[in-house]
Amino acid sequence: MSRLAGIILERDTAEAKALLEAMLTASQSDRAWVTAVETAAPAVVGWCGARAANLAAVEDVLVVIDGAIYNRQDLGAATSDAALLAQLYRRHGFPGALERINGDFASALYDTRAGTLWLGRDRFGVKPLYYVGKGSCVAFASRPRALLGLPGVSSEVDRRFVGIFAASHYRYFDNAPERSPYRDIAQVPAAHALKIHAGRPTLVRYWNLHDRADLTDPEAELADLYLELLLDAVGLRLAEARRPAFMLSGGMDSSSVLASAARGSGTPRPAFSTVYADRTYDESDEISSMLDGPVQTWHPVRVDAPDIAGLVARMIAVHDEPVATATCLAHFVLCEAARGAGFGSLFGGLGGDELNAGEYEYFLYHFADLRTRGDERLAHEVTMWARHHDHPVFRKNPAVMHEGLARLVDLERPGRCRVDVERLRGYGVALDPDYFDLSGFEPVMEHPFRDYLRNRAYQDLTRETIPCCLRAEDRHAAAFGLDHFEPFLDHRLVEFMFRVPGDLKIRDGVTKRLLREAMRGVLPEATRTRIKKTGWNAPAHRWFSGRGREPLLDLVHSRAFRERGIYRVPEVLRLIDEHDRIVASGEPRENHMMFLWQLLNLETWLVAVDRGLPARVAA
Repeated sequence: MSRLAGIILERDTAEAKALLEAMLTASQSDRAWVTAVETAAPAVVGWCGARAANLAAVEDVLVVIDGAIYNRQDLGAATSDAALLAQLYRRHGFPGALERINGDFASALYDTRAGTLWLGRDRFGVKPLYYVGKGSCVAFASRPRALLGLPGVSSEVDRRFVGIFAASHYRYFDNAPERSPYRDIAQVPAAHALKIHAGRPTLVRYWNLHDRADLTDPEAELADLYLELLLDAVGLRLAEARRPAFMLSGGMDSSSVLASAARGSGTPRPAFSTVYADRTYDESDEISSMLDGPVQTWHPVRVDAPDIAGLVARMIAVHDEPVATATCLAHFVLCEAARGAGFGSLFGGLGGDELNAGEYEYFLYHFADLRTRGDERLAHEVTMWARHHDHPVFRKNPAVMHEGLARLVDLERPGRCRVDVERLRGYGVALDPDYFDLSGFEPVMEHPFRDYLRNRAYQDLTRETIPCCLRAEDRHAAAFGLDHFEPFLDHRLVEFMFRVPGDLKIRDGVTKRLLREAMRGVLPEATRTRIKKTGWNAPAHRWFSGRGREPLLDLVHSRAFRERGIYRVPEVLRLIDEHDRIVASGEPRENHMMFLWQLLNLETWLVAVDRGLPARVAA
């Protein structure tokens, strides 16, 4: 794991060097990390991490990379990834260089001859990259902490971000990927290059998914191609991994990554899973089918009655912001266990649901596509959806399908998905509109494809589910000195799956059809053919009920909480009490665990900011 930072300070290179050293210190997660610095006045760039420094000064070009290039053997000989990027820049320009790279990276390049700074990020934002511009000073870093203490950079939070985090749904936290939770700090969005010349920033998108014709090859041939792509994506990342282990849930995605690694290397692989005494989200039974095959050693990590307030405070210290979901806590604990067991890398299955229509809500968008085409299979698919996936709280039947289509898609304009207003403003009543008016927030919805299902998946990849999950994985891996890899986010695999028709993703009420076919003979049959989906989650409903209410009540009754003016306190107290009654009764009703998780995280972060997160960076 590594981090990068850099600063351009026209007035004083010595001051810039001192500031950069402090930025690198603020960036480090492990005191054993080493640092490296290169200067080409007026720019100073730095790298810190546990491997060889990924930093290069090549003639009049200065380059630093956090991450790895996986296809370097196809691009030319170089002493490091940073040196390779310098070569590619001279041949193709910066956006053209990034377009040719298959990798997970954040990068910065300063061209002394042109006086231009370039910042770039991988296609899905696996590696983070933030920046500020204040007068004649421009600085960038892998995390906000390194930038917040710079002279002239305020730690004031973004009011819009706070309002959305307080009362909306986690899917909307990253709707504006160019923003950060801090007023003065911006992000380089995934799949973009940022050019800063003469103090003026210009954003360039170097890669995107496009609406192309569906693949029409026979299903068996597409499954073979899918397996070939997945094996290669896993293999390329294994070549970079140090002492790798694999996250394992009971679902198809993480299981497929692990099984592909075992298949490609001929060696079973170690696996880590979070398990719970509460059976709601425990997947121990589903995981068991993997243990006699591709799993070498299983490490179950128990998360039963954690110190929620203490863990949230620890997580925010490495996130520099509130943490999106309770599942992130499970991931944090799992990363700590993997580091404690001596592993250096973690592989996961993130992206599999988006590529393979694995989330339950994808059914509705598939139904919308069938309806738009007048496909006679619609009635059968709805029947099978209800048969396989009905739930006492989240019902599945024709009436629910029609209500969902009316709410989530524009049936008059094929392919156009609507904002889920219920999800967006579900807890708006708890937010003081004088602080932020959630009713005026209109999320960006993109529709580059002709069908609903692809547009929904694209939205998840770029603005909803993937960004917040990747951010959590990055922060946790860095905190424990781990590298993390997500093979489903190899862009070749993503481009392939965005050409696969919907009925090879959902058919007969079963999701991930093509992946299931591709994994025939690779996964144990019990795993490959399992239809029910628990989903990787955490029993936060228990954490915030009974005695778990007490930290929440202490927080809400505090003077600081009330004086912020963010929440309507009586409504918050009502939700805490109602959540406790729902959990205690065991009645099949949706509880408020996500809202309470967000409330605890938001206030813990704001308290940390009040106390001076981070310490000032001083020259």
